[in-house]
Amino acid sequence: MEVADIKKAILSIDGDIFFNQNIKNLNWFNIGGKTKIFFKPNSLKGLIEYLKLYSLRGKIFILGNGSNVLFDDDTYQGTVIKLGKNFSNITLLDSKTIIAGTAASQKKVSEFAMKNNISGLEFMSCIPGSIGGGIRMNSGCFKKEFKDILISIQLVDFNGVVRSIPASKINFNYRSIELPKNLIFLSATLKGNEKNREEIRNYMKELNTVKNMAQPTKIKTSGSTFKNPINQTDKKVWELIRASVPNETKYGDAVISEKHANFFVNKKNAKSVDMKSLINFVKEKVKNQTGIKLELEIVVVE
Repeated sequence: MEVADIKKAILSIDGDIFFNQNIKNLNWFNIGGKTKIFFKPNSLKGLIEYLKLYSLRGKIFILGNGSNVLFDDDTYQGTVIKLGKNFSNITLLDSKTIIAGTAASQKKVSEFAMKNNISGLEFMSCIPGSIGGGIRMNSGCFKKEFKDILISIQLVDFNGVVRSIPASKINFNYRSIELPKNLIFLSATLKGNEKNREEIRNYMKELNTVKNMAQPTKIKTSGSTFKNPINQTDKKVWELIRASVPNETKYGDAVISEKHANFFVNKKNAKSVDMKSLINFVKEKVKNQTGIKLELEIVVVE
């Protein structure tokens, strides 16, 4: 991939461009090699300029908070784009509606909603990802998902064309949506309902207490590794893993969390190959034991 003209454009494009950037510290697994190009736009104008310059000459991966991605140890032969702070603004449209930049964390948006007496977004306080990642995955917990609160998405495609898509035109699935991968989400319009701030705050505390009791915290993990196999069994995926895989199973420093079997952990210096080996081993064991084929929830970037 030729990058000479991109190097020349560094001073003219509104954003920061880096070459052969280490991406290990940009994801929660703390795993990965480098990316050929890393671009952090400061504005929509800068993002569009870069997309038109890049002209689809290679792969593009949009990185949010890095809370559910596994990068390869080799160099990513393309551009990793991470939206800058100007894409993380959160504002009120009216007393029940929020417009949030997709680089904003779901936790911050839920807190903003609480401070403005808007209920319905409490579940997002338990999800570490960005708004953009939440949309792409239709993320959720405690029986609520993004599809329940999304009004519309403002986005730009890889050709630099900006448009808006109403949620009514999107097909939502369990932990995924049916939209092309060549779209960069810019902002989302989210709906809630009016409620007393203290009631919202107490509910958020309740949800987070339940979450912290069940899930590991303050370790190098990317959250749920596999999707729950809905319509196949009443059991959760962690139950299938516990019943099929020895607790002490590990590959290098890639291990299964003792607290929650669907959370895989980089205990110290795990490589991508270690984590992938653990993932594949667990998939095979569960399939052989239960007949159920597990589907990844984390995103593997290669």
